[in-house]
Amino acid sequence: MNAFYDILIVGAGHAGAQAAIALRQKKFEGSIALVGNEKYPPYERPPLSKEYLAGEKPFERILLRPESFWVEREIDLLTGRRVSKLDPIGKTVTLASDDEIGYGKLIWATGGSPRMLDCPGSQARNIHAVRSRADVDKIMAALPTVKKVVVVGGGYIGLEAAAVLTKLGKQVTIVESLDRVLSRVAGEPLSRFYEEEHRRQGVTIELEATVAGFETGDDGIATAVTLADGRSLEADMFVVGIGIIPETGPLVAAGAATGNGVDVDQHCRTSLEDVYAIGDCAAHSNAYADGAMIRLESVQNANDQAKVAALDILGEETEYDAVPWFWSNQYDLRLQTVGLSTGHDSHVVRGDPDSRSFSVIYYRDGKVVALDCVNATKDYVQGRKAVVEGLNLDKDELVNTEIPIKEVGVR
Repeated sequence: MNAFYDILIVGAGHAGAQAAIALRQKKFEGSIALVGNEKYPPYERPPLSKEYLAGEKPFERILLRPESFWVEREIDLLTGRRVSKLDPIGKTVTLASDDEIGYGKLIWATGGSPRMLDCPGSQARNIHAVRSRADVDKIMAALPTVKKVVVVGGGYIGLEAAAVLTKLGKQVTIVESLDRVLSRVAGEPLSRFYEEEHRRQGVTIELEATVAGFETGDDGIATAVTLADGRSLEADMFVVGIGIIPETGPLVAAGAATGNGVDVDQHCRTSLEDVYAIGDCAAHSNAYADGAMIRLESVQNANDQAKVAALDILGEETEYDAVPWFWSNQYDLRLQTVGLSTGHDSHVVRGDPDSRSFSVIYYRDGKVVALDCVNATKDYVQGRKAVVEGLNLDKDELVNTEIPIKEVGVR
């Protein structure tokens, strides 16, 4: 297959799909193709560790658009294909099949692959990731014979998977190498709340517990995880949720500027001519992180960067400056986050965590930089302005839940 597209999008997840959609919404009439390494049309990723794993949503309900949508808008879906090489001078990509595709503009939206453990026994067949439909389908197929599960990683993916597996009647243990869950993304009050909630639901949490290896049988099945302190935790299934590795290999080989992902400017352009990068794999200078080069692994970021890249390709003035936001569903708790709490120097807890409805508001240098809101949608909605404008909200008023955040005084 040798072809040419005016816009070639590598990666058929949220970012890539939204870029194609945005181009057509803006009446772009050139040829567009989405290259995806999975055999499925673009689908939502967040439900994989939630409703899809729980069996509450069939795959058809997590498709980003019906298959007919792509046909009607003349967006070619090149599924089941992986790009192995990029030639930015000749403006072609080479697929693993050795087929070449030429492009006018290239949008790289490959996201990342699950970061897995590299230790004795880590290749066992019953050690799973939660990144793709295939990953979760394997977990679901095995569940009928599973009683005990060890989840390695106390981030959002690990906690969400633990919540669903507990709901499905499994005995779950979370193994986290740091001294609290969510330590990389939230303050201690939120971490301790979620630890207590999971324990209340019957989950065992092992903190400051490092995985040394897995005990496996001759059949290639892991029977236990061994910790660095010598303890052994038996289980029938192991789920690893310790982050992702950005999929940027061909860009790196082609000479793109990279660090933690591929570097892009405020227009989502890489250092390679006519090559953009968006979504989980793109590192950008973020105003809400004091200008630091960061990657944001969220649907919001994928969608916002996709629109910026599409508009820049069409010659419209635009820059990426969206406020970060995230969400997580665990049990009957809905966590909504706005801003980035990394590097905060103080915080305020608004409301009573025991009521299971409260917010943690983070400050840096006297300005609100983020909110974590648990079952507190009004706080989330009203607190967004404080983050965007960097307001110094009065802490004494803020802890009074009788005063709406929008009416809290500014110092």
